[in-house]
Amino acid sequence: MNKIYYLASCDTCRKIIKALPKGHNLVFHDIKQDPITEEQLEEMHQLSGSYEALFSKKAQLYKSLGLKDKALTEADFKKYLLEHYTFLSRPVFIIDGAIYIGNSQQNILQVHKALS
Repeated sequence: MNKIYYLASCDTCRKIIKALPKGHNLVFHDIKQDPITEEQLEEMHQLSGSYEALFSKKAQLYKSLGLKDKALTEADFKKYLLEHYTFLSRPVFIIDGAIYIGNSQQNILQVHKALS
C-alpha cells in the first residue's frame, strides 16, 4: 500500500500534494490528526535505515527544547518522533517499498517518477 505521511496544516505539504500526478493510489495519513504508531515508525525505519533520517532538525521544538546542543542517539530520535508529530521530516512517501523523506526538490521529483 502506497502512503503519504503529511501535515494538513503545512503549506509545503499541501503544495506538494496538489502537484502530485493524477491517478496516484496514495493513502493519506495526517500525522497531527492521527499520530504515527510505533509500528508505522518501524516500517519507515526499516526502509530508511535510521530514525535520524526521519527526524526534522528544522522543527521549532528541536531548537526550543535545546536538542541541537545534545548528542542524540537513535533511541532518542525514535522517542521524539513518537512523542510529537513536528519531529517527522515531512512529507514521507512510501511507494512500492521505497521511502522518500522530506520536501527537497530532488526527492519530490523522485516521488513523481515513482507515481507516474
